[in-house]
Amino acid sequence: MKKWEIIKNIKVEKLVFGWKWFAKAEDWKTIFIIGWPVPWATYDIKILKKKSSFYECQIINTVKNAWYELPQRCDMDGVSGWARWQIIPYEKQLEIKSNQVKEAFFHLEKFDNNINFEEIEPSPLIDGYRNKMEYSFGNYISKKEWIDIRNNLWFHKQWEFSKVVDVRSCILVNDEFNKIFREFKKALLDLWYPAYDQYIHKGFYRHLMMRKTHFTNEMMIVLNYNDSYNKDYNLEKIKKAMLWVAEKYDIIKSMYFSRHDWPADIAIWKLDHFYWEKIITEELLWLKFNISPTSFFQTNSSWAEKLYSIALDYAKKDDLSGSTVLDLYAWTGTIWMIFSPFAKKVVSVEMVTSASRDWEANAKLNNINNIEFINAKVEDYLDKYLKQWKTADLLIIDPPRSGMHKNALPNIMKFNANQIIYVSCNPSTLARDLESILQTWKYKIEKVKAMDMFPHTHHIETVVSLIKK
Repeated sequence: MKKWEIIKNIKVEKLVFGWKWFAKAEDWKTIFIIGWPVPWATYDIKILKKKSSFYECQIINTVKNAWYELPQRCDMDGVSGWARWQIIPYEKQLEIKSNQVKEAFFHLEKFDNNINFEEIEPSPLIDGYRNKMEYSFGNYISKKEWIDIRNNLWFHKQWEFSKVVDVRSCILVNDEFNKIFREFKKALLDLWYPAYDQYIHKGFYRHLMMRKTHFTNEMMIVLNYNDSYNKDYNLEKIKKAMLWVAEKYDIIKSMYFSRHDWPADIAIWKLDHFYWEKIITEELLWLKFNISPTSFFQTNSSWAEKLYSIALDYAKKDDLSGSTVLDLYAWTGTIWMIFSPFAKKVVSVEMVTSASRDWEANAKLNNINNIEFINAKVEDYLDKYLKQWKTADLLIIDPPRSGMHKNALPNIMKFNANQIIYVSCNPSTLARDLESILQTWKYKIEKVKAMDMFPHTHHIETVVSLIKK
């Protein structure tokens, strides 16, 4: 078989590491399929890469659906890649994700052949759970498809970044969110200002970001535009159109303009506040969080509450009195705030400066005084921390999808902490990092819990408790 060759009638078996799908070719080579096929469905696929032991392929045609597939429930029709798993019953989604985590841990059985996998935790909300969406303005121009549509507002077409599809709603946000989106979409597009063109880097409208808190029901709107606009594009007209929508909905508490003229696809840059509050506020458990346009925050708030409760239980919160907790890759700062009432001290490390500023503001908001904020790269800071003879009783690791930096892992072992709680959004890099930790034979896996972070998508969160042997 050669590159670009079509392989017919391939049945997908399972989801494996790196969010690729597994199948077998007639020559018994492994096939990894990128995209969003459904297990036990049959496809015609095209070879994109040919290696000695496997092929990497892309779907070109669906031959036969899986027996359990459901009809599409929103009008996205699969074109943008969002909510592609909506055709899979939710119980089956959980089964697939749980098996993916176990598959990723397969090579760790040499350290422990009886890993305690707890039952997967479903999301408290299956539909309408997202609290943030970034929509793109754009065009859909295709001579092949005889399509020439200007000024759309939704998401980029799957595999074709220059095309933006025109869709009205999504099941990942609730009905109110979808309704307000449609109002802003109509108000802005009725002005007939051109959408930004990715090919020629011209046009005005670029992005519309919407955030809606789950527990306090407050909304923030940010319109991103090309800063190189000419005088024909009147900001006052745009502001008037947006205010007309905002005044119809009490939940809209904050609005901004965001501007830049770079080719880079960035939704938030230079900000100009023009409506009501500068922040919106969310509540999780007993804590309040101020959220700005630049804030990192868990996209599924109901799920975040569940995650933090489980992390506290894993850490045996009642035994943390007098302990020092070191929170690495702090992101939103939510985890250290959850642990602060139970520990003597929490040290929180994050490299993003704007996130550090948000932590300090939220700490003051909640009258938390036992936090040390460190704005630095984890791999750089750990060495300094150890050289000062500082210790930690509990390590919390919540890295980006790429996992821990290779220079940080050796220092993790030097802490000799009683427990490590590792929270990961990528089973593959999680298993890789755990192997580095376990091969020192200092720790063993106490328990593993997969958590469904984003229903109707392939994303899965995993919480692992490691304890000293």
